[in-house]
Amino acid sequence: MATKQRVALITGITGQDGSYLAELLLGKKYQVHGIVRRASTFNTSRIDHLHLGPQASPDFFLHYGDLTDAGSLRAILDRVQPDEIYNLGAQSHVRVSFDVPEYTLDVTGNGVLRLLEAVRNHLEHGGSPIRLYQAGSSEMFGSAKPRQHEGTAFQPRSPYACAKAFAHHQVVNYRESYGLFLCNGILFNHESPRRGESFVTRKITRAATRIKLGLQDSLFLGNLSSRRDWGFAGDYVEAMWAMLQQEQPGDYVVATGVSLSIQEFLELVFSQLDLDWKEFVKSDPRLFRPAEVDHLEGDPSRAMGALGWRPRTDIQGLAKMMVQADLHLARQEQVLTSAGMNLPSMQG
Repeated sequence: MATKQRVALITGITGQDGSYLAELLLGKKYQVHGIVRRASTFNTSRIDHLHLGPQASPDFFLHYGDLTDAGSLRAILDRVQPDEIYNLGAQSHVRVSFDVPEYTLDVTGNGVLRLLEAVRNHLEHGGSPIRLYQAGSSEMFGSAKPRQHEGTAFQPRSPYACAKAFAHHQVVNYRESYGLFLCNGILFNHESPRRGESFVTRKITRAATRIKLGLQDSLFLGNLSSRRDWGFAGDYVEAMWAMLQQEQPGDYVVATGVSLSIQEFLELVFSQLDLDWKEFVKSDPRLFRPAEVDHLEGDPSRAMGALGWRPRTDIQGLAKMMVQADLHLARQEQVLTSAGMNLPSMQG
């Protein structure tokens, strides 16, 4: 008798993590569905290779919906009948969350509550069992002393972190109240060439490679002393999947256990290009957070032991990967500039 094809639903599928996770699940022969928000401009560049062109997967589907719209979530669950849900959708920029705190809470916090309610109602009305992964964040630990682990008390220092902490506790509450298979992944910073260009690691690699080719002459940054535990997003989505394959649900820290300051990351990136970062980097007070988080460094012992997960890419390999990818982009820009095309400024 043929084994039933497993079905996964991913919110935030157009983001960095969503694209890597979709590739992983398709490689495991899942049918993959993603929720996308309607926008006036195309925002699917990270996943276009999965649903457009000759290499498009017949097992990949997209649906319009939004974490702020409970009705759309319930309708999609009833239509897709997923075995697994990976909630990666959020307003995920920490600095921006200070500017739009109410919106951040609605999407990043209440959006999870809406999704949990949709799952509960789906099951109450005869739907098949669902396992759900909630993307937590190391930012929830805030000012807690490193190394942070599953038992470390949250001390959030931003509207984003507060919203994520709210979502984390709701997942635990629904798991214990209704016996649902719900997992929190407390992921420390994870990066890749697909990272958004407003996030500091990608901002650095993008600027450094453009500076190398004469396309940019400076880079503005905020606090350079903040330390973060940086890993590769492609490794971290494997931990997400592994959590939903366990016999019992639980919460796990996913990290490398090694931290670097932003200044050290600058040195790592610029040295690959034979540049001195001090000649190009300038401080911009507008980029400092109202409340800073000084040092996040995770203890992934539980994930390594229970899930058998290991980060395969260290920070040096990650920086090299990102520099090479952005150097390729910068060379493409250089060709276009040489041909007389005006490209937007990227001095920030």
